[in-house]
Amino acid sequence: MRKITEEQYKLAQSRVEELLPLVDDTTPLTDPKAVELMLMSDIVIDYEKEHFPIEKPTVAELIADGLKEANVTQKQLATELGLSTTRINDFVSGKSEPSLRIAGHICRILKIRPASMLML
Repeated sequence: MRKITEEQYKLAQSRVEELLPLVDDTTPLTDPKAVELMLMSDIVIDYEKEHFPIEKPTVAELIADGLKEANVTQKQLATELGLSTTRINDFVSGKSEPSLRIAGHICRILKIRPASMLML
């Protein structure tokens, strides 16, 4: 596989922006603009995977983000789970991780996709 340069990446990124308004769900996959959009998108994706990798969040980050998004306090979560606030704080700070059973309850309460937590 050929290495994608920054210049190629920027050109592909620019072309994707030009093509997006011209291609929609009704455009046949064999349409030249759709084909070009797919190719340019692949270049952008490949370059970004190499140069701007996204780290997977930790269990602690998932729980902290879930609390914030659900507008739930650590104390409320602790009460719901029947655990101490200190125990929840340990999960949020990364000092410890919940058991699989507790993680499942946390996912349900905070509406976190269980797969997100299991893939870590």
